Amino acid sequence: MTLRSRVHHGGMPSPQPRSARVVLGDTRGDGRALRATWHAEAGVLVLSVWKGNVCTATVRLAPDQVHGLLEALADGLPGEPGSGVASA
Repeated sequence: MTLRSRVHHGGMPSPQPRSARVVLGDTRGDGRALRATWHAEAGVLVLSVWKGNVCTATVRLAPDQVHGLLEALADGLPGEPGSGVASA
């Protein structure tokens, strides 16, 4: 049994190539991170919360849900609301 199969208990297939994944470290450190991985074969974006090499939570989003997430993230950036552009 590989580490990946132990971490993703639901039998998740292996992630897509690296270009389909982003890992964002938590500002608090301590090995915390958020991973966003496209699973094209399942048609979902998986957001997973990690502490070190242990996945502690996942959320699977359909493509239409991702648009709402992106809008919320862009609206929360400093700068003009809805612009998605941070002030310099």
